[in-house]
Amino acid sequence: MKVLTVCGMGFGTSLMMLMTIQEIASKHGKKVEGEATDLGSYKGKPCDLIVASSEIAKQIEADVPVLAVDNMLDKAAMEAQILPYLEQ
Repeated sequence: MKVLTVCGMGFGTSLMMLMTIQEIASKHGKKVEGEATDLGSYKGKPCDLIVASSEIAKQIEADVPVLAVDNMLDKAAMEAQILPYLEQ
């Protein structure tokens, strides 16, 4: 599965989300390839899922699912949100 994490600047928040998602996937025996990017650059990048903060997610238009994360510091909540996508 390829995940694109998006934030305002393309580093920091999106990189932290990507590392957390990869950690969660590994914990469940799944492999996630990913890329951290900014809001202006996500279009046209191939992926299976886009993950962003709730505020950024409202601005994303895509043909793949967009997962809005409310609190990226709460790993348990993020795990609950991402698991259904990892199990597809």
